[in-house]
Amino acid sequence: MKSKQAVIALFTSFALVLSYLETFFPVVGIAGVKLGLANLAVLLSLYLLGGKEALIVNFVRILIAGMSFGNLFSICYSIAGALFSMAVMALLKKWGRVSIITVGITGGVFHNIGQLLVAAFLVETYGIFSYVPVLLVSGIITGAVIGVLSDIIYRRTKNVFNKVLGKGMEKI
Repeated sequence: MKSKQAVIALFTSFALVLSYLETFFPVVGIAGVKLGLANLAVLLSLYLLGGKEALIVNFVRILIAGMSFGNLFSICYSIAGALFSMAVMALLKKWGRVSIITVGITGGVFHNIGQLLVAAFLVETYGIFSYVPVLLVSGIITGAVIGVLSDIIYRRTKNVFNKVLGKGMEKI
């Protein structure tokens, strides 16, 4: 149990570092579009630890990052995107018929959709949904990048994490 808590803390720290690093990257020029590097830690924790643990990593990371270098609105948007994407990613992983890359892409898309729903609620207009094509394309691209990186790291580290956690070898 203690090793699992330590690994959750490790992934949360990793996600926070990635969130911080992302603040140094210039915005692509499209409001709200960013790479989502912290999702690398979340996706890896989903596959190495499980859905509940990945949700903890994501939620704690959002709160700490939001309070450190964000604001209340960024926390609201991030939580909405995280809850929406985590639900879909956990279901896809449980289904087991898609790769971690596909789960990453789907997570990126649904994260953007969750944030868009919150934005529509906060600004009280449906005109914001004209932004859907841009967010879908950016979610696919960024989700693919995070998915590919997660796949590489997962394949190279799963044996180590499984030994630390005392688990049998899992397959994607």
